[in-house]
Amino acid sequence: MLEVPQVITIASTDSSGGAGINADLKTFHNQQVYAATIVVGLTAQNTYGVQNQYAIPTDFISEQFKSIADDLNIKAAKTGALLDANRVHIVAKEWRHYELGKLVIDPVMVAKGGAQLLSDEAISTMINELIPQAYLITPNLPEAQVLVNQTIITDDDVKQAAKKIQKMGAKNVLIKGGHRSNSENNYADYILYEDGSFEWLVMPGVNTNRTHGTGDTLSAFITANLAKGYDLKIIMPKAKKFTYEAIRQTINVGHGHGPLNHWVKTTMESE
Repeated sequence: MLEVPQVITIASTDSSGGAGINADLKTFHNQQVYAATIVVGLTAQNTYGVQNQYAIPTDFISEQFKSIADDLNIKAAKTGALLDANRVHIVAKEWRHYELGKLVIDPVMVAKGGAQLLSDEAISTMINELIPQAYLITPNLPEAQVLVNQTIITDDDVKQAAKKIQKMGAKNVLIKGGHRSNSENNYADYILYEDGSFEWLVMPGVNTNRTHGTGDTLSAFITANLAKGYDLKIIMPKAKKFTYEAIRQTINVGHGHGPLNHWVKTTMESE
């Protein structure tokens, strides 16, 4: 009987398939882990944007947690869009109760265009209840700015923000640099590890608007390989490479910000 690592995504669906739970499941399948889901919300969306959303009742979210915990052997999990303060709270509460492996938080707080997706109350709940349970948190630059309540411009600003977020309780902090390129059009993600070490992960920019679901894909790759037992420091360069190739090897789907190519072959074992 084949033993496979088991993971879970705690997030919302994307009816167009490019982001959210849909992107997570595609990435998990690519990385050959078994994926379960706890659905927090449903969205009506496409590559142009989100047209509507529906929040799953909190008692049903709790029932999903219990169903998974009673049966599966989850080694790692990730969160995505949690929609509001009540759902952030219930996810934090149930996670604290069941402790289903290492938790990767993709905060999904600020949209690519700059719109705030979570209320101030929900962000406060995330800071106080969910982030302290995180093995890794992966904010993009605008989300990091909201978390630390300051503008981030320079490399030193990025480093200081990561330290502040780590003090909130997250063991490891990845600040994604997709909103900030250097003079060579390279984009650098900064990760501060639990032991105090850090590194910059740099890839060239790709001239495309087909970047829908980038954050979900990156954090799902990391989650899958944490479940396989790989060390985070070994995972991170491969995670950056996988996401870069999923953007670079573009697919023609949709008429707005199209989705990534989740068929790319980057694995922990590949060159």
